[in-house]
Amino acid sequence: MPENPPLIPTVVDAEQFAAQTTAIVESVGRVIDGKPDAVRSALVCLLAEGHLLIEDVPGVGKTMLARALAASVDATVRRIQFTPDLLPGDVTGVSVYNPVDREFEFKRGAVFAHIVIADEINRSSPKTQSALLEAMEEGQVTVDGSTHMLPDPFLVVATQNPLEMEGTYALPEAQRDRFMMRISMGYPDAAAEALMLRQRDTVNPLASVRAVADAASVSGLIAWARSVHVAPALEEYTVALAQATRADPNLHLGASPRATLQLIRAAKVWAALDGRDFVIPDDVTALLIPVFAHRLLPARGAHRAGAQPIEAALRQIVERVRVPVTARS
Repeated sequence: MPENPPLIPTVVDAEQFAAQTTAIVESVGRVIDGKPDAVRSALVCLLAEGHLLIEDVPGVGKTMLARALAASVDATVRRIQFTPDLLPGDVTGVSVYNPVDREFEFKRGAVFAHIVIADEINRSSPKTQSALLEAMEEGQVTVDGSTHMLPDPFLVVATQNPLEMEGTYALPEAQRDRFMMRISMGYPDAAAEALMLRQRDTVNPLASVRAVADAASVSGLIAWARSVHVAPALEEYTVALAQATRADPNLHLGASPRATLQLIRAAKVWAALDGRDFVIPDDVTALLIPVFAHRLLPARGAHRAGAQPIEAALRQIVERVRVPVTARS
């Protein structure tokens, strides 16, 4: 029997897609107060078959968001606490000699789950971070020449602390490019923080979360979102945005072709969550910064123009690139 037998997706229609995605958002929203954009972004990554990077200071709910999403989906979940002494084999698995059978057998690592929470990923060395590269891109790991398939669906939700904090390593460009989106939680507003104090003094909100979807139904939601229509003119618009980042004098490194592909995939889910079966330009521009910004590098001296030169450059690109008049053929 294969390690992970093929999953048969649950067939869904538009009404079922809306009902199930609403249930997931509400389930996660009961744990994450006042952060609907972060919850929606996490769901977009799950249904667009991407991965999510959450960057912010400690204590604002990064890990809580990942755990709430995992608890809302009845699927296998593993949490990896990235530390300086974590080894690649702890993530992917290792081959261990079995003296009874007189052969090596593969012991799965923590990455073998539908949802993997990579907590404080940038506290580990680049060598350990690289253990996730093959898994995130190809849905498999290779150990000692043998390839092992990961479960489907597969989502990595990673959290990282700002680089100026002690004990952190910068994520390599190849690692950042594997993440579909990077978001920031931000501090809660005063009302949400006061509500948190009243509700969580004695009760862990995760204890009350119940799964509202399973792996098969999530695969069905993914299939429905994948069928959302993207007009050729809108594909050309997305490519034009990506090419503009490669020619912008304020950017040293532009968006990769993988970024362009993932922007379209995310836009499809964004449109489906809005109840549409076609993508419009606003879907693309709404996701441009979360999908592109973490992959880009500012040109030398660009930081003098502002605190967020990459975001500023992307906004200028949106203003320059012509929007297609008709987005649906």
